[in-house]
Amino acid sequence: MDGSATIPRRLESYLSGHWQAGAGEGATLLDAATGRPVARIGSEGLDFGAALDWGRRTGGAALRAMTIHERALMLKALGLRLMELKEEFYAESLHTGATRADGWIDIEGGIGTLLTLASKARRELPNTRVLTEGPVEPLSRDGSFAGQHILTPLTGISIHINAYNFPVWGMLEKIAPSLIAGVPCLVKPASQTAYLTELVVRRIVETGILPAGALQLVAGSAGDLLDHVTGQDAVTFTGSAATGQMLKRHPALVAQATRFTMEADSLNASVLGADAVPGTPEFDLFVREVAREMTAKAGQKCTAIRRVLVPAGLEDAVIEGLAARFAKTPVGLPGDAEVRMGPLASLDQRAEVRARIAELATEARIVCGDAEAVSVVSGDAGAGAFLNQVLLHCADPFAAKAVHDVEAFGPVATLMPYGDAAEAVALARRGKGSLVASVFTDDPDLAAEMVIGMAPFHGRVMIGNRASAKSSTGHGSPLAPLVHGGPGRAGGGEELGGMRAVRHYMQRTAVQGAPRLLSAVTGRWIEGAAARTGAHPFRKSLAELQIGDRVTTASREVTKADVEHFAEFTGDTFYAHMDSEAARANPFFEDRVAHGYLIASFAAGLFVDPAPGPVLANYGVDNLRFLTPVYFGDSLSVCLTCKEINPRETAEYGEVRWDCRVTNQKDETVALYDVLTLVAKTWPQAGE
Repeated sequence: MDGSATIPRRLESYLSGHWQAGAGEGATLLDAATGRPVARIGSEGLDFGAALDWGRRTGGAALRAMTIHERALMLKALGLRLMELKEEFYAESLHTGATRADGWIDIEGGIGTLLTLASKARRELPNTRVLTEGPVEPLSRDGSFAGQHILTPLTGISIHINAYNFPVWGMLEKIAPSLIAGVPCLVKPASQTAYLTELVVRRIVETGILPAGALQLVAGSAGDLLDHVTGQDAVTFTGSAATGQMLKRHPALVAQATRFTMEADSLNASVLGADAVPGTPEFDLFVREVAREMTAKAGQKCTAIRRVLVPAGLEDAVIEGLAARFAKTPVGLPGDAEVRMGPLASLDQRAEVRARIAELATEARIVCGDAEAVSVVSGDAGAGAFLNQVLLHCADPFAAKAVHDVEAFGPVATLMPYGDAAEAVALARRGKGSLVASVFTDDPDLAAEMVIGMAPFHGRVMIGNRASAKSSTGHGSPLAPLVHGGPGRAGGGEELGGMRAVRHYMQRTAVQGAPRLLSAVTGRWIEGAAARTGAHPFRKSLAELQIGDRVTTASREVTKADVEHFAEFTGDTFYAHMDSEAARANPFFEDRVAHGYLIASFAAGLFVDPAPGPVLANYGVDNLRFLTPVYFGDSLSVCLTCKEINPRETAEYGEVRWDCRVTNQKDETVALYDVLTLVAKTWPQAGE
């Protein structure tokens, strides 16, 4: 929209299946760079209890009716559509003060996270509605009673209360794992930048890709929203620790034991290793990274570097390097191509940052920048929430308190010296728990000492050096496959982390019972469950194959000639296969033994049906174990059972997991593993 419009648009909430505005005129939201009205927001009078109930009943039921892969493909389609609309989002993002580069982190970074999690779900999780976790636990000697942990979607709704700094990414990175898990979402963005979140949700709703009730939006105050939570809901919060702790103590959350995760204040540190002296690649990388983290999103990142730890004596060199970087980072209107840093999100936010700088200045002196005077290359420094980069220097960080407690959420950092690696670790820990720390060093021993020392106090630690310089995503980039969160004051949450995040929205349950019934619950064959013989299961397509289909093979004797031929052919002449005296001296063997991989090869020769058929390929084995030595003269046979069927939604084949048990003439298990194959959904396939 045109930021100069005299009548800003009224934001609406999307609740109970339709868009609705709160009562009254609502509060006015201003453009961060120009101070002009952008939108009005308010949620007074809206029925949050009904919206939560509608989401649970309608959205939850629809999502749980889908398989994990169906939900993942739904998110893939949504992400691709949002990427097509990104320019509209970039235009709206300018009002938040974000430059094009800042907007890329928020918009394309958020959509990319959505697509990454959708892809990982299809690669790493089965195409089922119930997940199994860990091995089957035998609970009786005769195998008639066993246990299995399963994961099922919560039947509630996930409520995501987000911060103002990432109005797109903050929403998408949270709803993605929830929707993959099968749990509907209600998003409550911070009001200051909610106009961008509202626009994205409008476009999501218009696509029709998500089922009704899967996503709702509150534009405005949360009101009595949390009064209506249940024990099947989950609440996530990103923002200040004070607000998060207040929400965490909400009576309804406490009474219902509702899942609550928080990502809060974080005094992230970056450490320059003692080896990274001026002139080394690591020194230059460190200076560049600190400058980038101070200026990206005008320092309004929960992962930004707030404390800059350098070896004593190198402070002046680092200050000089940072000052040179800041001089090349002009501040101004975010749409100006010359500008490298836009304003803060609001004038109130700038006032807050200036107040925090004043607190830091009681223990440190400003060595770069000016907290009050503002220099811009475009725009009105008085009307916009502009602030130049501010670097402070604390000469005695062990005697200081504020520099380890006060977060100025803007382009502000404090430099402090340390003596040795132990002191650097101790200073990093003074942050009382942070989202991320980074260490710039090319010394393996120093890297190990630093990382192991800092790890208990950080959710993520990045090591920067010359080898990873071109490929590293940097100190401040949360990545979909890795956890995003931190202990202590950082909130204790673990967002993202690949499929770890999905499991947060599922209930882990230990199911105990007879194997036949456990198999029915999990859709996965386990030892002791029913098995069926008849036609060779390799002759069956997915349309015909069933869990428990089995073939038991004839036997094959293992001879000395077999072992010696295999050794000569493969080059594996390990003494236990070739030297009787040496083998008998081994505590595990009575004499020469067959190669483990010879056993696996013979097993394949016993169970494989050689004629063309629905089994298209063997793509690996899992959990291969050799349990009993095989000697010359032993006879091997195989029991192969269909363990799990995992059809792919977008292909004409699926994955089948087979339980493979190789036994000898004494019925002792000599090898146990899972065989993985790709099997056609129908056979003959279309066109044949």
